[in-house]
Amino acid sequence: MTELYYDPYDFEIDADPHPVWRRMREDAPLYRNDQHEFWALSRYEDVATGLNDWRTYSSARGTLLELIRNDIQFPPGMMIFEDPPLHGVHRALMARLFTPRRIAQIEPQVRAYCASSLDPLVGGGRIDFIEHLGSQMPMRVIGMLLGIPEHDQEELRDAIDAGMSLQEAEGVQGERAPVDQTARFATYIEWRRKNPSDDLMTELLHARFADDDGIERTLRDDELLGYIGLLAAAGNETTTRLIGWTAYLLDRCPDQRRLLAADRSLVPNAIEEILRYEAPSPVQARYVTRDVEVHGTRVPAGSAVLLLNGSANRDEREFADADRLDVRRKDIHHLSFGHGIHFCLGASLARLEGGVALDEILARWTEWEIDRERAEMARTSTVRGWKTLPARI
Repeated sequence: MTELYYDPYDFEIDADPHPVWRRMREDAPLYRNDQHEFWALSRYEDVATGLNDWRTYSSARGTLLELIRNDIQFPPGMMIFEDPPLHGVHRALMARLFTPRRIAQIEPQVRAYCASSLDPLVGGGRIDFIEHLGSQMPMRVIGMLLGIPEHDQEELRDAIDAGMSLQEAEGVQGERAPVDQTARFATYIEWRRKNPSDDLMTELLHARFADDDGIERTLRDDELLGYIGLLAAAGNETTTRLIGWTAYLLDRCPDQRRLLAADRSLVPNAIEEILRYEAPSPVQARYVTRDVEVHGTRVPAGSAVLLLNGSANRDEREFADADRLDVRRKDIHHLSFGHGIHFCLGASLARLEGGVALDEILARWTEWEIDRERAEMARTSTVRGWKTLPARI
């Protein structure tokens, strides 16, 4: 048997990390990579504990390995890169904007975006689930919510994609901050300041809150820029990957696709199972604030630890028959949206978009065949999924 080796920047491993993750869960539940200077946890219980214990496994230095290693400074408002008390202040403000009621209200627009993407393809025999849907609908939805002009949405999405993409020639790929969109977002903010509308950007401009010093105020421009940049990136990337995995896995598991075609009430549960089976964001990095003992080994303060939620979701200790996709599986308590104080605020939006996308696909086609020779994976250190996913329909 070959020596156990895991590297989040290795494209060959990234193509299918599950065999490596399975070996890690069995043979090295605390894994050490000396080349890239990180530890990794792969079992469900360990990953859930790490995600929940923000005092030990801190997000304040970033949630990507390359950010932690390069000590990147983040603008205020990037709450995924914050710990309490500041995180609580910024998250509470955002939570007011992402209520279940508000998300439920946009379902008609989500369906309309899906229909406008899919209807022109009916009868054509081919689709690219990323080009024609996965990269279109999430962009339109978050653009609508934020109030980003429609003519700017594609360019913005492409810029975000480029900023996250890894290239093989980069060596220790991705050791750079995301592409700076500050000037672009500043222009949007100024426009909305003069032209208020019914969107999240306008609400963020006028929202009043008590900061960590107890002072009631509105957001500063630097905080607004952090919020909007975070929403624009998070609202595009992970949902695009979810839609791609949905199409790919249901092609690979036609029995599960037939179940859904016969009973579309299974769609919401199917989305949860797909999220478990292939997490769109399967690797979460944390900075260790104090010495901690894990599986009999001391992990020193100052270390970087990767919490492999994508591996945890396939842990046989937690899920029966974990490597089988089962759209009727019960109690799918996956970690794809995180756990604890950093649980994804956009989870309900992603679930809505993923469910509507699958429902609208099945309303038009109950069978498709992925062109695997032409399908191409996107390469990033934080999200995993498809860049192109052509299929015959």
